[in-house]
Order: sequence, then C-alpha cells, then structure tokens
Amino acid sequence: MGNFKGHALPGSFFLLFGLWWSVKYPLKYACRKNKNVCYLGSRAGFQRLEFVEGIIKAVFALIGMVAEQFVPDGPHLKLYNYEKKHWDHLMNWQHATMYLFYGISGLVDIVAHGTNALPAAMDRMMLSIAVFIEGFLFCYHLHGRAMLDVHVHQLLLFAIFGAAACIFLEVFFRGSIVLEMLRTSLCILQGSWFWQIGFVLYPPNGSPEWNQTDHTNMMFLTMCYCWHYAFAFLILAVNYTIVSWVVHSKVKQSQSMEMGLLKTSERDHESEEEI
Repeated sequence: MGNFKGHALPGSFFLLFGLWWSVKYPLKYACRKNKNVCYLGSRAGFQRLEFVEGIIKAVFALIGMVAEQFVPDGPHLKLYNYEKKHWDHLMNWQHATMYLFYGISGLVDIVAHGTNALPAAMDRMMLSIAVFIEGFLFCYHLHGRAMLDVHVHQLLLFAIFGAAACIFLEVFFRGSIVLEMLRTSLCILQGSWFWQIGFVLYPPNGSPEWNQTDHTNMMFLTMCYCWHYAFAFLILAVNYTIVSWVVHSKVKQSQSMEMGLLKTSERDHESEEEI
C-alpha cells in the first residue's frame, strides 16, 4: 500500500518482533547460565517459544497479504489490467510477495520446532532468505520516484541486508548472543524506520509535506536514521539490564532458600544426635 498505513503495518510487525527478541534472547542467555532457576532455560521450553513465534509470524504475514490485496484501492488478486493493457498495482503485489516469504518462514518454524521433519537450522536459513527477498524487492521498487523517496528506502536497505547477512551467520553459529542481539537491533531499526518513511512520504492528519528535492532533508534523514539505530541499542540495553537483574534476583533467592534448607537439615541432624 502506497500510503501511511502501508508503511505503519510492516513497521509494527518488525517492531513487535524486535521488542520480543530484545527480551527473549537476553532471557535465553541468562537462563543458559542459570538453568536451575529458569524453567524456560530448558531446550524444550525455548523450542515451544519458537513454535509459537512461527505461528504468530505466519498469521502476521497472512494479515499483510490480505491487507495488500483487498484494501479499497488494492488489486483484489488482479495482476494484469487487460482493458488498459498494463500491470495492475505492482507495488501492492511486491509488498504481498514480501509477506509471502515471511509466511513461509513462519511455516518452516512451525515444522522445524513442532516436528523432527526438518533440521533446526532451517528456520534461520528460511528467515535469512525472507529478509533477503524483502531487500531484493525494494531494490527494484524505487524506479522513477522522487529523490527523497528513493533515499529513505535506500537507507532501509542497509538494515534489511545487514539483518539477512546476520541471520545467515546464525545458521552456522546458532545460539550466539552477539548475532542474536545484532539481528534484534536491525529488526527494531527496520520497524521504526518504516514508521519514519510513512511520516515523511505520507504525513498524517494534514501535516506539512516534506520537500522531496531538498538535499538538506536527505542530510537530516540520514542523521535521523542513525538516531533510530541508537534508540534500538537503548531498547536492547534497557531490556538486557532488566532481564539480567530479574534472573540474578531469582538466583540469589534460590541460593537463600537452599541455604535455609541446608541449615534446617543440619539442625535436625544435630537434634537426632542429641537424642
């Protein structure tokens, strides 16, 4: 959808997944070091989370495809206009294709973590392909558009291809907290930048339009892109700190309970010896 909602929708999807991952991966890392205090630290626990995540991803992708096809000004599954003899709403079709591959990624997650039919690494491989396809489509999404329009979408490509490369590395270095957090930061960046593109190209509520040919606007938005990434790192730092503090508190609480039980056991043993 070439409007504000068409950018807010994928932006919201990426932000939700990025925020979830910013909690999930620090929790997984902390639980891996303190398995005795965290049920989710078990392999089965996180496998269930991956399975549920795949379902949510597939549902989000389906919502995106339906929205792109059946909005009032959408193609309604019509690819070619035979009356006017040209392709029909190719922008919507490209967006729908992007959602299609994320939907396939969700289905692979479901099969890989719900059964033993696929290797576990297939989920990362398919997600890497889905993100690459998104970037590949955007590379040919900008022909003949205004200078500022092209620039803000080109900035998005850095986050997209960076995430695709990062996820591909996870196929071989699964469980690396560094790669997982890098992927999370790029996902948050992508989500927030989709929203920024919406505000720049399709200002809501009658806001003044941006000058599409002003080079200073390009300079500002490049700087703004860096601020978005800094904000993504801030979210990661805050969530990592909170999760680590919660797990550390549970570790101390567990150790205190163990010490209390040990002292009680020692007192009972001494009483039996006196008797």
